[in-house]
Amino acid sequence: MTGLPSGLPAGFGLPGRSFRGNLHTHSNRSDGAFPPADTVQVYRNAGYDFVAVTGHFRPEFGYPITDTRDLRTADFTTLIGAELHAPRAEAGQSWHIVAVGLPRSWHFADVLLDRGHRLTAYAADDAPLQPQDPLPCQAWVQVRAESLTPEALLAALKSGHFYSSTGPEFHDVRVEGDQIVVRCSPVTKILLTGGHPGAEVAEGGNLTEHAFPLALFQGRHCRLTIEDPTGARAWTNPIHLPEL
Repeated sequence: MTGLPSGLPAGFGLPGRSFRGNLHTHSNRSDGAFPPADTVQVYRNAGYDFVAVTGHFRPEFGYPITDTRDLRTADFTTLIGAELHAPRAEAGQSWHIVAVGLPRSWHFADVLLDRGHRLTAYAADDAPLQPQDPLPCQAWVQVRAESLTPEALLAALKSGHFYSSTGPEFHDVRVEGDQIVVRCSPVTKILLTGGHPGAEVAEGGNLTEHAFPLALFQGRHCRLTIEDPTGARAWTNPIHLPEL
């Protein structure tokens, strides 16, 4: 999760274009299979625009912060990061300050959002690229930025100008009067959920556009989630709506 000040959902309608990236993967600087250059190449070959190599920031790995700046090119860039480890919790297990394994339920995030915390949640691989691990390039963020530079990408991420996906694509999201309108790749389900126990749902065989009334969520937050026939999902960041 990342802090969200304010702005348009996923940056739709802003200048620039959408860049695909993965914010969490591993190299052999910690427990990954490949050197950083080869790890970056996996995502470059898969058509990504950027990647963050986030090694485990632990003593057994020498507290790595992997410097990938020399792997940047005009059409592909990298972000610097690490997977931080907090002390053990009461249950006895340590936990990581990285949003991975995102649950189907948004309950915890919605509780925090209703308490006034501006949060986003992103999709990422958490890919060590070891033979026994799941395949990489299965989850990503689409970031709307003015250019493919680390500075522009980080500014867009901090502003919440991105959406997350494991397959489907959002083409546009707009608030028009008392409705929210979404255009997307073909999906079987579109959901509007958020800071209200109710939900608005549209289902069909080949949905590419839908408009939902916003009455349930005025003065609260909402988010859009789309799901394709394989069960893959994409979701927007929270959209904060004023009181009527």
